[in-house]
Amino acid sequence: MGLAQYAVIATGEEWGVLHDGNLNAGYATKEAAFESAAAAASLAIRLGHEVHVSVPGREEEAALTKRPT
Repeated sequence: MGLAQYAVIATGEEWGVLHDGNLNAGYATKEAAFESAAAAASLAIRLGHEVHVSVPGREEEAALTKRPT
């Protein structure tokens, strides 16, 4: 089978999940985006795919969402 990769990313003031070049955005929290990615990853595992899920830590999060002064 293939590889399913899910990346939780900051999208302005919201969060999104990037998968196969498509962004599913609109999550109010990083945790909500992660839960969505985990549900999709669970299905991919059942289908036999290798799965990678990434979520930025606080240091990366600050760098992604910091606005210029």
